[in-house]
Amino acid sequence: MALASLIGITASMAIADVTIDACIAKNSIEMPSLASDMQSLCGFCTSVGALIGFSTSGMFVHHLGAKGALGLLALPPALLIMLGFMIYELKTNRHSNQKATIEKVGGAMNGMCKTIKIPQVWKPSLYMFLSLALSISTHEGQFYWYTDPKAGPAFSQELVGMIYAIGALASIVGVLIYHKLLKDYYSFRNLLFFAQLLYGSSGMLDLIFILRWNLKLGIPDYFFVVFEECVSRIVSRIRWMPMIVLSTKLCPLGIEGTFFALLMCIDSLGSLSSKWAGGLFLHLFHVTRSDFNNLWLVILIRNSLRFATLALIFLVPRADQSDVLVPLDMLKTEGVMNSEDEETLQLVSMNEKIETTEGLCLRER
Repeated sequence: MALASLIGITASMAIADVTIDACIAKNSIEMPSLASDMQSLCGFCTSVGALIGFSTSGMFVHHLGAKGALGLLALPPALLIMLGFMIYELKTNRHSNQKATIEKVGGAMNGMCKTIKIPQVWKPSLYMFLSLALSISTHEGQFYWYTDPKAGPAFSQELVGMIYAIGALASIVGVLIYHKLLKDYYSFRNLLFFAQLLYGSSGMLDLIFILRWNLKLGIPDYFFVVFEECVSRIVSRIRWMPMIVLSTKLCPLGIEGTFFALLMCIDSLGSLSSKWAGGLFLHLFHVTRSDFNNLWLVILIRNSLRFATLALIFLVPRADQSDVLVPLDMLKTEGVMNSEDEETLQLVSMNEKIETTEGLCLRER
């Protein structure tokens, strides 16, 4: 029952996330210059939510117990119901539109298959998958090491939660750095190259901490782990933001929701592969809840794979973050929507749509 409830909550949040992402992808295509700003806003809100969750969950568990904390924390996902009332939709007759709906689904599948075959689309999609999959996850091993009284620093679970809360605050800083300094001045390839380079370098801080070199340098465990968490979260956010902006640029009009969901599935598969591979490496090197002798070696392999990902940077386009990546003929053919669809999703003003359409046509000429 508990497993079914968790699956239901995760599924509902995923559906809501894809719906919002579809709206953002549509606006990003129609207003390319604002794509980075919209993703920065989403990243900021996500980080604020993570900050609130990490900073309060430990307190709730301590004072209310596991059942009370889960019951209280079930309220925020329930607020997704209110989100549905904020998107304007016309009431339609399901029976009269059933045939049209089937045709739209078929057209969306056809357009999705045609789009994914374009080199400008599948190459960056492959890079995003591999960059996520090759960065194997060592989170489980590190968590048990954090709380181990013999091999590790013996942090309490509440303290670990507070460290993650500080990391969420650092994620907000990462979003602000991207929004203020990086979104308008670097191409996708250059930004992702240096972000991946920093990502691999920041992983070395984990290695220093596991080997306890920070104590030899006179840096206490608590201060070092806070510094490491902040640097890691900032770099991770700077690395992730251009990826999500790039994903919105790869979606053709008309099927942006379906195609963005496909891209997010690819990214989720990459993250899942990272966790599977991380668990496999931890098992192969005999890292358990009480044996951490080879944990440093697994982290070294993880960092090496992060640096190896730099060899795949050629898959990312050199385009600026405000450029249109999908061929314009696909934007025009796939982006044809009837009047009912336009009224259903009122996201931008008509003047902005007209100006954007005229701009795309002029650029094509």
